[in-house]
Amino acid sequence: MTALSLDLDDPRRYEFLTRLRLEDPTSVARAAQARRRHAGPRLGEQNFIVAADHTARGAMGAQGNPSAMNDRRVLLDRLQVALAHPAVDGVLASPDILDDLLLLGALEGKLVFGSMNRGGLAGYVNEFDDRFTGHTAQALADLGADGGKMLTRIAYDDAATASLLEATAHAIDELTSRGLIAMVEPFLSQRVEGRARNDLTPEAVIKSVAIAAGLGASSAYKWMKLPVVADMERVMASTTMPTVLLGGDPTEKPDEVFASWERALALPGVQGLTVGRTLLYPADGDVDGAVAAAAGLLRRSAPQEQETEIHA
Repeated sequence: MTALSLDLDDPRRYEFLTRLRLEDPTSVARAAQARRRHAGPRLGEQNFIVAADHTARGAMGAQGNPSAMNDRRVLLDRLQVALAHPAVDGVLASPDILDDLLLLGALEGKLVFGSMNRGGLAGYVNEFDDRFTGHTAQALADLGADGGKMLTRIAYDDAATASLLEATAHAIDELTSRGLIAMVEPFLSQRVEGRARNDLTPEAVIKSVAIAAGLGASSAYKWMKLPVVADMERVMASTTMPTVLLGGDPTEKPDEVFASWERALALPGVQGLTVGRTLLYPADGDVDGAVAAAAGLLRRSAPQEQETEIHA
């Protein structure tokens, strides 16, 4: 990890965040209002977004360590290293982490996405009943965020799916009415030996995209957040929506993971990466190195302009 301008051995290095919440809670809103925003996404300029919303769903593990993210101070250290890299465009975070990063001044010129539904706790008996317990569309608008993300697990054998789809559609409408991006992360899911599992076959991912694409009254502000799976050419052929690739917590060798990202990033419609644990908790501990390696895969040159004729 690259050294930050603070003592990483000091257990009190983030105590001022507690003091601000205690004595000056409006400082979060002021930091959001004063923040310089990102210029906005553009085709041909793939975006690199760091994901940091796992803990709000009780998912604390990374790289096989079930308690890797237990220490919030270490997580903030690593997030600041990642966000300081010039190739990183933004963050996707739950409200608590986003507020920390705003107070730290770590989001200047960055894209900001809030995590909206974190109620499907990892391992919970009703995990597929993914309630919207995080950011609301209005809260994101007040913070000057660029959009909100929603995990949309579609389980045919779980009755909670119907209410989740309805809640997701409402969230998309609320974001759209405020001109904010609705980043939808769909999966076909099922319970296997008592644990939630996502079906990562190309056919399942394509079907999940088709279902998610039809949610809400408009798709004008909708993005997809999709896993990198086999036959990504067919997956990307299933949608015209801007798509960011998720990284997850892979068990494969890093070189293999990065190679799969590179192939997927070359496909039409892929707008970039949204990766968290893979980069924040790499096996060798080198966050800056992992971020730099992933950044090298992105396509940053604008495409040639073409005239497009639309037939009514």
